[in-house]
Amino acid sequence: MDDAAWAALTLSLTVAGGIWTWFAFRNRGLASGTRALGFTLLPLAAYLTKTLQMFTGIAGEISDWAGHLVWSPVVWLGIVLAGVSVVLIGVSGRLRAREVGPAEERRSLPPVGPGGKGRPALAEDDDMADIEALLRKRGIK
Repeated sequence: MDDAAWAALTLSLTVAGGIWTWFAFRNRGLASGTRALGFTLLPLAAYLTKTLQMFTGIAGEISDWAGHLVWSPVVWLGIVLAGVSVVLIGVSGRLRAREVGPAEERRSLPPVGPGGKGRPALAEDDDMADIEALLRKRGIK
């Protein structure tokens, strides 16, 4: 679109907004009319700052992208592959948790003490041996 077309679009939107503003002031009061005037001036401001062209360009690019997304089999193949890869990553995480989980738990359990009663044996440390002796003396262990 050339500059004359943008000016015509802006003028038509501003005139339509002006009519809406006039009715809003007349029928609904000052607050509604002031809000309508604010919306009426937006197309003119967008034309003067060239953002009207920018927004329509962005909207055109998004619609082209969406149309390409919907109608292109190559894009759909990419979407399917992305979905399959996400599923495979999730499945591999569950499989890894299944393989590692119980073995890790078994390794983290303390060893069984003498007599096999299921009590963990204390370390061969001197401090731990003293503590174990005190516990046995009191009848706790």
